[in-house]
Amino acid sequence: MLLDPTLRRFGAAALAGLLLGAAPAALLAETPADTLVIADAIDDIVSLDPAEAYEFSGTDLNNNTYDGLVELDPATGEMVPGLSDSWSVAEDGVTYTFHIRPGVSFASGNPVRAEDAAFSLQRAIKLNKTPSFILGQFGWTGENVDQMVTADGETVTLRTDKPYAPTFLYNCLTAGVASIVDKEVVMANEKDGDMGHEYLNANSAGTGAYTLKSYKPNEGYVLEARAGHWRGDAKIAKVFMQHVPEAATQRLMLEKGDIDIARELTPTDIEGLSGNADVKIQSDVGGQVFYLAFNQKHEQYKNEKYLDAMRWAIDYQGMVDTFLKGTNIVHQNFLPKGYLGALDDVPYTLDIEKAKALLAESGVTDPHIVLSVRNAADRMDMAQSIQNTFGQAGITVELKVGEGAEQLEEYRARTHDATLQSWGPDYPDPHTNASTFAQNPGNADEDKNTGYLAWRNAYEPGDLDAMTQAAVEERDGDKRRAIYEEIQKKHRETAPFIILNQIAYQTGLRANVNNFHTGGATDSAAYWLVTK
Repeated sequence: MLLDPTLRRFGAAALAGLLLGAAPAALLAETPADTLVIADAIDDIVSLDPAEAYEFSGTDLNNNTYDGLVELDPATGEMVPGLSDSWSVAEDGVTYTFHIRPGVSFASGNPVRAEDAAFSLQRAIKLNKTPSFILGQFGWTGENVDQMVTADGETVTLRTDKPYAPTFLYNCLTAGVASIVDKEVVMANEKDGDMGHEYLNANSAGTGAYTLKSYKPNEGYVLEARAGHWRGDAKIAKVFMQHVPEAATQRLMLEKGDIDIARELTPTDIEGLSGNADVKIQSDVGGQVFYLAFNQKHEQYKNEKYLDAMRWAIDYQGMVDTFLKGTNIVHQNFLPKGYLGALDDVPYTLDIEKAKALLAESGVTDPHIVLSVRNAADRMDMAQSIQNTFGQAGITVELKVGEGAEQLEEYRARTHDATLQSWGPDYPDPHTNASTFAQNPGNADEDKNTGYLAWRNAYEPGDLDAMTQAAVEERDGDKRRAIYEEIQKKHRETAPFIILNQIAYQTGLRANVNNFHTGGATDSAAYWLVTK
């Protein structure tokens, strides 16, 4: 990558450290005023194409380079008009009309048209990558999407297969997979019928406040502000993201002023920063939940007594009181706090004797679990705690450690035994988690319903599937809430999942950094409002 004049103040060594994985210590006395430098663990990125990007780091990047028809306010989390400035639903309950906001252009300079919006949604369905199921929930398929999603002049018409609560559709349109891409640029870079997929893995073609300038997997990326963003131009000209998975290294870089934001600090690091006037800690609610999942291709994980034994063999409170202190709260239901129907009760505690008794009742002898875990400090600490308490209950746990993308590839292929994972909502509606944890539209390997955690774990939810579908179609809010509460109670007692905790972000910032938003319960960071 060539250095432009605005990067020369860094020097070649500093830029290498930020983007190419060089030793990070003492590269800078402070970061340039026009540059936001962030350290995070971004090894979970699988793709940058909005039609495929589905991991936390990839969706963070795309949240700053693309927009959708409907958006979320980064400061409040409330739904707001996006590239559509108005919309309506017909009396039939299945026909939605969106008017395209006038005067908006892509980074290329091309105007945003209804045709681009329709193409983007059609493209996501036709490519059929992991997050396409979010849009496929409305009955859209590769065969019918051109008829279900159409453009005419300045309007886009979306038709669903049956009536839903309208907010369900609007919430889904805030997901990254519904980002609007520049049809002309994407199709000009099509290769072998891939609809520009390879191109968008290394380039952006959106309307966001930033464009992607450079990306190197497991190393970093650079975003550059573009003039004329419809929400207002980004306050800072450049964003440098560096892959730094080690929390202690992030802390050192933050203290020295080599970075502006550290996103992977542990409670120990945060405590060590107390009293440092140059640094502040920002706490935010997050929608991400951590959970254990067990692949029911292995018969032992269909044994409810065995699953129940494991639920009583975890030190939930001990983890959040020690190495997760301040970064997580105990939470044992798949809907995060703040969502319609979320349950706050925590029925399970560490009880080794009860776990032993249930294990004996299960009839499972000499149990051995291979637990896949991402090589990140918080996950490794959780995995080792679980390994210890499971061992006390008579369950041997072997840890299989790997990078985030590697672990996800295994998980989506259903080749894991057990896995420690996290899940963040895709849109601010309870169906986002209920559908993936409690529905499975087809359990065969060839179905490849990778967006459904139930499918990834070969779990057939039975009655919970129909209950979840009834909930998303229920227009009465109180009735809908009650259904979700019942689903979660049944799910946590029978499904091959153990929900452990819910994240509470603690981000380290230099004292002069303001207006950084992590997305709250939808877990998607916004860079364009940041000032320093």
